[in-house]
Amino acid sequence: MRLFAKSALFALALVWFAGPAHAVDPVFSADGKAIRGYDPVAYFTQEKAVEGSSEHTFAYQGATWHFASAENRELFAADPEKYAPAYGGYCAWAVANNYTASIDPDAWSIRDGKLYLNYSKVVRARWALDKDGNIAAADANWPGLRDG
Repeated sequence: MRLFAKSALFALALVWFAGPAHAVDPVFSADGKAIRGYDPVAYFTQEKAVEGSSEHTFAYQGATWHFASAENRELFAADPEKYAPAYGGYCAWAVANNYTASIDPDAWSIRDGKLYLNYSKVVRARWALDKDGNIAAADANWPGLRDG
């Protein structure tokens, strides 16, 4: 009986201290700038990471997105789902492994028309070893991370 009581108390403590899962912001931002202030459209149109400007911004999913030009802002505004990075711009590798992490705007890739960002170029190389498997895992994990 004593062992049962200790086990029950231990289980109760785990539940009590674990607490509820907390949702993450729907978009990764630093200093109030989505994806560190980089232009998500430029990854598609210029095939490189381009810093956005505070002169060309757009509010989407509770974050402020920055763009290198008014034209890029308008492209994004017309179809944000096309240009916004997967998993709210959090590190795709981390999401595939069921957690979130920040990103390096220079560690990116596009797969099947979708932008994926990673924590670093080293992590991007790991991500690239099994993009399809990592995307499947991240797709499955993202709703739980996003919604808590």
